[in-house]
Parts: sequence; structure tokens; C-alpha cells
Amino acid sequence: MARTGAVSSAIMASGTLVSRILGFVKTILITVAIGSGTAMGTIFETANTLPNLIYVLVAGGIFNAVLVPQIIKAAKHEDGGSDFVSRLVTLATTGIVAVTAVVVACSWPIISLMGRGWTPEQRALGLIFALWCLPQIFFYGFYTIIGQVLNARGAFGWFMWAPVINNVVAIAALILFIVMFGRQTNSTPPLHDVSNWTTAQTLVLAGSATLGVAIQALVLLVPLRSTGLKLRPKFGWRGIGLGDSAKLAGWTLATGIVSNLAFFYLTQTASNIISTDGTVVPGIQSLNYSSMLYSLPHGVIGLSIATYLFNRMSAASQDEDDENVVAALSSGLRVSSLATIFLAVALIVFAGPVGMLFGNGNTASAAQIGQTVAVMALGGPFLTISFMMMRVLYAQEDARTPFFIQLISAVFIVVLGFISSHLDPHYIVFGLAATYALQNVIAVVLCHRVLHRRFGSYDGRNIVSTHARVALASFCAGLVGSLVLWMLGGYALTGFAWGSMLNAMITIVVGGLVMSFAYYIFLQVFRVSELDTLLVPLRRKIPFL
Repeated sequence: MARTGAVSSAIMASGTLVSRILGFVKTILITVAIGSGTAMGTIFETANTLPNLIYVLVAGGIFNAVLVPQIIKAAKHEDGGSDFVSRLVTLATTGIVAVTAVVVACSWPIISLMGRGWTPEQRALGLIFALWCLPQIFFYGFYTIIGQVLNARGAFGWFMWAPVINNVVAIAALILFIVMFGRQTNSTPPLHDVSNWTTAQTLVLAGSATLGVAIQALVLLVPLRSTGLKLRPKFGWRGIGLGDSAKLAGWTLATGIVSNLAFFYLTQTASNIISTDGTVVPGIQSLNYSSMLYSLPHGVIGLSIATYLFNRMSAASQDEDDENVVAALSSGLRVSSLATIFLAVALIVFAGPVGMLFGNGNTASAAQIGQTVAVMALGGPFLTISFMMMRVLYAQEDARTPFFIQLISAVFIVVLGFISSHLDPHYIVFGLAATYALQNVIAVVLCHRVLHRRFGSYDGRNIVSTHARVALASFCAGLVGSLVLWMLGGYALTGFAWGSMLNAMITIVVGGLVMSFAYYIFLQVFRVSELDTLLVPLRRKIPFL
């Protein structure tokens, strides 16, 4: 990537990293506030996950894949694209308002479906949580719409830094909750339960969740003025060239529905795992925590690089410049592998201590979360690879091919998810985690076949060579990390690493630093030149790197 690209990617990655770290703090505080593996934890986790799940289901893919190429194309208009973008944004915003209204009206059947194994009292509380949380759908949509306008105009930083504000609001609210109402206990009955839950607790917990997302979206209006676009609501949508956008949106909507219905099935399965003694197994929390962790490398590095390169690939595609499209893809895949492969290995090595952080110090919950993380992390690198390959197709304004790729993946997800649902209740979540990992591999294989037909080898030799050397360096560093973990008692439940959440944090920090240093050394040993691309901006500030 060029110097500008490296700097832009670094700004986005730093924002995402800070946001993800705060997100982990938020998640840990949720387990402290309402527990991990508790009925309250499962109910709130389900209701608070629904807005993002439904938003991605019906609109997320459209906004992310369709808006940027159309806005870049509109920039060539005499007014710089202001009229076209105003109408496009107005249409998209109107659509997300309608979707939010319909979903809120259907809150009860949605909660009844997601909580089939819950008691009537639990479903009633789940409905209350949902009514507070589902308006987030609009704010997620508005955040993405304005964010993609900013990205298309080269203003990348705000889109990645805005979620930091959301997490700060959520963390403050959770601390307030713990101070006002106390932390969850393992007593019988627990301190926070359906039987003693109050309106004030709902307001602080669920209300703050929606408030954070709202601020995250609205803050993007600040940098919008500096883009040069004179945007205002415009409702005349005929005869301005939105036909191509509508066609792309239709295929992308179909892709999102197919993909997210498949994942919705996995989520619904995880929400209703009942053990042989009739108790609810906290599968949804384990699955969500693991999904958040395994996608961290993609979100911090892969997504940041792909967001910048998507503009480059879209512009090159409009100029029919296949060489630059391939160069952007190859660069993105090779550079992102430095983070995605290493962090996947690190998650596997330190899965136990990570589980302790998200299991509220409970070794049983920690072991389940840790094992789920380790299984899912195997598919982490493939998540970024498939995402970048799909970006090439969308940059070429081809939304039809991704639909069929996702359709095949969705069939695979549902079949494997169905098989997993018939395992022993305590192993179902591991089967679902494996489904997450394997479907990414399937997507990569399918995307590769398409790209190979269009571009030939698309620099395949360099891509494979880099991934192989990075994987070898990561494996060697993982052995060093495993040794540190062993020294800190990470392979025995009575060891230091399992003693408390603080011990787990110390283990992760110490082991992570040692493993990172070892990784840096092994990258040098195996001559991974892509390391320089990531370090060039930092070396200007820190000469000894």
C-alpha cells in the first residue's frame, strides 16, 4: 500500500482497536453486573444483540457494499455529486426508518422465537429489553449511511473512532448500574433475577445501550460539513440514475437475508440450549463473546485496510484497470495476514485466561468460553480473506456473484448448525463455533474460483508465500506463548492464570507481550517484507522500530 494508504489504515485501525478494547471492558462489566451463564445475562444478551443482527440482515450489506462505488461515481458530476448523494442518503434513511418501525412492531413474535425455551416471565422481560434496544436499528443504519459517505470522500477516521464514544457511554452506565444496584452474585436466588428486576435497572442497562448507539451515529454529522457535499433531504428519486444502485441493492439485500438468516438460526439455537436437568446452558453468551474475539483482528486490521482499498478498487474497476484491482487485493491480503494469523494463534494459546475475563471469574463458564474461542479462532484469518475477495466483486458492481457464494455458504451453515443442535447440550456451542470457522473457509474457496476466472492467478504466488511465512512465524511465536502460559499455571485449573480475573489479565498481558516480541523476531527471521508496510508510519515517530 502507498504511504497515504498506510496512514489512513493506521488511523482507522487505531480507532477500531481502542473501540474494541473498550468493547471488551464493556462486556466484562456486563458479566460483573448481571453475570455470565445467568438467566438475566442470556435475556439481555439476546435482546441487545437483536438490533445489530436484524440491521445487518436487512440493510447492512446494502449500505456497506453499494454506497461507496455509487458516491465515487457521482463525484464526477458537475456539482461534485451533492444532488445524487442527497437523494441516495434520503432514500437510504427513509428505508431504515421503515425497517425499524416494522421490527419494533414485531417485537413480541421476535422475542418469542428467540426465547422459545424461556419461561413466560423471562419472555416478558425480554420484550421490555427489546423495546428499549430495537430502535438501535435506525441509529446503526444512519451511522453506516453517513460513515460510507465520509469514507467515499476520503474521511476515514471518524467512522472508526465514533464507536469509542458509544463504548464510553456504555461503560459509564454499567459502572453506574453496579454502584446503584450491586454486582451479580452466585447466590440462590441471584441478586439480579427476573423476579426482582426493576424499571430503574432496565432504564440504566438497556436505555444506555441505545443512547450510546445514537450518539455514535449523530456525531458523524460533525465532519460531514467538511466533505464539500451540500447535502439536504431530497425525495425525488426518479430519473437520476438510481436504477443501477437499486439493482445492486436488490442483490445485496438478498445476500444479506440469506447470510444472516443462516446466522440467525445459529443464534436461535445457541439461545435455547437446555441441559438434561432442565437448566439453560449459556450458549448465546459464549457464542457472542467468541464471535467478538475471533473477529477482532479482522475488525482492527482487515476491515481498516479493506475500507481504504475499496475506494481504490472501485475507482480502478470504473476505469477497467484490472492490474490495479489485483494489486490492491494482493496488498490487502498480504498485509492483513500479519495481524489476522498471529492474533488467531494468540487467541488459541490464551483462550483459557481470556475465558476467565468474560466468565466473571467462574472457572466453569471460563472453560466453556475459552474452548469456544479456540475453536472459532481457527477461522479468523479466512474471515478477512473472504471479505477482501468479496470487496473486489462489489467494487466491480457485481452483487449477483456474492449472492450465490453466500447461498452455498448459508446451506452449509444451516446443515452443520442442525447437526450441532443434536449433540450433547454441553457440546452444541462448540459445534456452532466450528460452523463459524468452516463457513469462512468455504467462502474463500468459492471466491478464489471466481477471481481466478476473472484475473488469472491474481498474484497468487506472493499471497500464498506471505501467508505461509506469516503462519510459520505465528506458530513459532505461539510455542513461546504456550511456554509462558505454562510457567504461569495456565494448564491447570489450580494455577495462577485461573486464580482470578486479575490473574487472567496479568497472564494475557505478560504472555501477549512476550509472544508479540517473539513474533517480531520470527517475522524478521522468515523475511516477511510486508512488516515494513505496517511499521513505516511508526518508524517515522519511533526510530528504533
